[in-house]
Amino acid sequence: MSTSDRLIRDLLSERILILDGAMGTMIQGHGLDSHHFHGDDFHGHACDQTGNNDILTLTQPELIRGIHSKYLEAGSDIIETNTFNSNSVSMADYGLESQVLRLNESAARLAKEVAAEWSKKTPKKPRFVAGVLGPTNATASISPDVNDPGHRAISFDQLVACYAECVDGLVRGGVDILMLETIFDTLNSKAAIFAIHDYFDRTGIELPIMISATITDASGRTLSGQTTEAFWNSVAHANPISVGLNCALGAQEMRPYIEELSRVSNVFTSAHPNAGLPNEFGG
Repeated sequence: MSTSDRLIRDLLSERILILDGAMGTMIQGHGLDSHHFHGDDFHGHACDQTGNNDILTLTQPELIRGIHSKYLEAGSDIIETNTFNSNSVSMADYGLESQVLRLNESAARLAKEVAAEWSKKTPKKPRFVAGVLGPTNATASISPDVNDPGHRAISFDQLVACYAECVDGLVRGGVDILMLETIFDTLNSKAAIFAIHDYFDRTGIELPIMISATITDASGRTLSGQTTEAFWNSVAHANPISVGLNCALGAQEMRPYIEELSRVSNVFTSAHPNAGLPNEFGG
């Protein structure tokens, strides 16, 4: 067990630890344009980077630093790296597959620097960084073509390789936790878990793992059709420090499913509800 794992478990036995909030809405509040996203490094890139929030770690690091700091100032114990889409599958949309390792390592280092500053300010309240592994924009369980139910846009092995690169960058950058977030397809998460444990076995480094699925609607199921109990039974072998839900539902709607996870699992529970959905004006 790593030092951070032991410390986090000790703290969780004493009190609730607070996660940060959404990165995307904070970024939207700055009203950025194409120039901000491209910066100097990607000024001549063939693909438009507007809307690629993860690239801001490289092109606007002070902006991302400021967002992390605001969440820590508000009382967050754990902040998440700006790496929700920093994987080769998602970055293919922006022609940035070659930057995945750099994106993850840079985001981790940036978040760790800010967390360390706040830990120094509040020594009785240490701060931690969760390295975010997003779901990618592909699903290994569901066909994207209604006319070909057997077709898959991506394979399990491709997802393992995709996640392995992300894990390498996040660990190099010094994260305290690895967080599988917004899981809508359990097979994707199992590929990530495989990549994580393979990395642990190869390097001898081991970090606590947080696993957070997303329930798509009032059916109480993930997009790939699992109930919360079935989801837990599918990922329990990962031996995570916590399991929970994030995104999609608000706090009130999410509560019964969080209660169910708390009942069936033997680990800590995380809840990361949606604060609200955009209105027709994007506000």
